[in-house]
Amino acid sequence: MNRLRQAGTAAAVAASALVVVQVAPVVAAVGPLRRTLWPGLSGRGRPGHVALTFDDGPHPEATPQVLRILENGGVRATFFLLGEMVREHPRVARAIAAAGHEVAVHGDEHRLLLRRSPAATRADLTRAAEVITEVTGTTPRWWRPPYGVATTAAFHAARRLGLTPVLWTHWGRDWTRKATPDSIARSVLRRPVDGGTILLHDSDHAAVPRCWEATVAALPGLLVACRARGLDVGPLRDHGIETVEARIGHDRTR
Repeated sequence: MNRLRQAGTAAAVAASALVVVQVAPVVAAVGPLRRTLWPGLSGRGRPGHVALTFDDGPHPEATPQVLRILENGGVRATFFLLGEMVREHPRVARAIAAAGHEVAVHGDEHRLLLRRSPAATRADLTRAAEVITEVTGTTPRWWRPPYGVATTAAFHAARRLGLTPVLWTHWGRDWTRKATPDSIARSVLRRPVDGGTILLHDSDHAAVPRCWEATVAALPGLLVACRARGLDVGPLRDHGIETVEARIGHDRTR
């Protein structure tokens, strides 16, 4: 009887673990839970620093304008690029890296990973990482899934590619039709940004046409607001989040 109870308990634990494995990536998209349970995945970094990130580029009109604003402000950021956009606009992708910004992987296509098979997910991330590296001459270290929703297969594929998943703590909701410079600033700054990661978009590839114009208009004010709070603004590489490469190195030294 004891053995039967133990077997039943073991089966229940295994079933619970399976549920966690399948559900956790979906929960990762939910802000409050994500910030509490997975601060590194959420983009929570060191105090006094704000990580500035942009998704869905490179874009032939939006990205150059964002680059000019960042250059004028002496700020570097992290750009989560789409492989298909890099192939379409390689000169803009190279300009991002040449200006000293960090390039990262957003995927090859902007598609919800829950609707893709494990094989298709691995192929998507691999294509994106390869073209970003080839075009920019820089090996990306970070990955952010489209819509902020990943799967177990995606996490495994990212790890094999040496990519660390990072989402965000603050966003501008700048992809909507109703977005304005003021609404973007309010959305980002409604909670303290110290140690946070800001998500903006330098593209309308998966959003309302020309929504990036509001982002461009909001960006200078956001940089001023962060500095007024005594915060440094920069890329994820300066944010103090441990990368997959670092974790693997720690494991090997144990």
